[in-house]
Amino acid sequence: MALAVTNAEGEKTLQLEMPVRSWIELSEERLANNFQVLRERAGSATCVLAVVKANAYGHGEEHCAIALAQAGATWFGVADVREGAAVRRALAAAGQSRAEILVMCGLLPEDVPAVTEHRLSVVVWTLDQVTALRSAAGSKLHVEIETGMGRQGVRPGAELDQLLDAISDARLVFAGLMTHFCSAEVVGSARTRQQQTEFERAVQQVHARGLRPHWVHAGASSTLNDPDWDPSWLSQLAESLNAQPMVRCGIALYGYCNPLQGGSPQIAPKLSPVMTWKTRVLDIREMLTGNCIGYDSTFVVTGPMRVALLPVGYADGLRRSLSSTNRREGGWVLIRDSRAPILGRISMNLTMVDVGAIEDVASGDEVILLGDGIDADDHARFAGTISYEILCGIRRP
Repeated sequence: MALAVTNAEGEKTLQLEMPVRSWIELSEERLANNFQVLRERAGSATCVLAVVKANAYGHGEEHCAIALAQAGATWFGVADVREGAAVRRALAAAGQSRAEILVMCGLLPEDVPAVTEHRLSVVVWTLDQVTALRSAAGSKLHVEIETGMGRQGVRPGAELDQLLDAISDARLVFAGLMTHFCSAEVVGSARTRQQQTEFERAVQQVHARGLRPHWVHAGASSTLNDPDWDPSWLSQLAESLNAQPMVRCGIALYGYCNPLQGGSPQIAPKLSPVMTWKTRVLDIREMLTGNCIGYDSTFVVTGPMRVALLPVGYADGLRRSLSSTNRREGGWVLIRDSRAPILGRISMNLTMVDVGAIEDVASGDEVILLGDGIDADDHARFAGTISYEILCGIRRP
C-alpha cells in the first residue's frame, strides 16, 4: 500500500508500508530530477531506458515506473515477465499504456503467453528462445551481442547469422541490437574499447544483411558517469542502421553510482538518493557499567549509557555487518538529525543504538535508517558490498 505524503522539506513523497514497524519514503521529485540528469548526459538524440528491475532496486517497481513515465520515460527495463506484467498493469492504470517494456534477462517457454498478453519486448540470444517465441509471432526482440561480459549474448559471425535467420523464419520482429559493458567503471578501459569494437562488428554484420532494427543500445549508469564516454559513438552506430540510440540506466535513477576508477564522475555529484528508510524508537533503556548489549556480549557498557531499542534487524535488510564492538565502531542511524551509533550485534528484528548525546529521545520518535546523512554507500562500506545489494535487500511486504 502506498500513501502520498509531504515531508518536512515540502517534497511530495510516496510512503510505502513495510513489515515490522518500518517504512520507506520515496521522493518523486528526486527520481524525476535524476532521470533528467541522465537525459542531459545522454544527449537529446539518445533515449534513456529506465531500469526498474529487482523491484526498482528495492524502491517499488510500480510506483517508480509511474513516476518515471510522468517525468518523460518511454522505455522501461525489467528482469522477467512477472515484473513486466506488473509494470504494464501499473502504467496502464496511470494512463501510460503506450510505454515500451523490455524483458532484459531472457525467458523460459512458460513465459511466452505473458509476452503477448502484456506487449513485452524481449532480449534474446539463443535459438531455443526464438523457437519458444514462435507461437508469439509479431513479438519484438532485442538481440544481445556477447562482446566480453561472458553472461548473455550471441557472438558475431556464424552464431549471429543463425539467430537472425531463425527470427525471420519465426515471423518475429528484430527490434533492437544491444550489448553490455563489463568494465564501465574504469575510465579509459581497454576492455570497454575491445567490447565497442566487437559490437561495431555486429552492427556491420547486421547492416550487410540489409536488416534495420529500430533501436541500437549499449551503456548503463556508469557509462554516462565516465568522463571519457562519447555519446556520438552510439549515435553513429545507430545512424548506420537508421535506428535510434538508447542507453539503459538503473542505479543512477535512484541516486547512486559505483565509484569510478581513474577519473572525475560526470553525473554522480548531480544525483540525489530517492529512498529514505525509517522506523520508530520502540523503547529506551538506561544501561549501567558492566551491562552487556546484544548476542555474545560483543559490546560491554563502560559507563552509564542511554540506549534506544529499534524494531528492525537483519531480517528487514539492516545488515548485520553494521554491528559494533567496544573495539570496532559500527554503523549509525539518525534521530533528531543526530547520529546514534549502533551498539553490539544487530539481531534479526531488533537493534540497539546509543542516544546518550541526543536530548529527550523517547519511545515513538522517528528514526532514519537510510537516507540523507547515512545512505546505501555508507551501509555498503561496512558490508563490503555495493549500494545495489543494500537497496535490493531491504525487505518489502
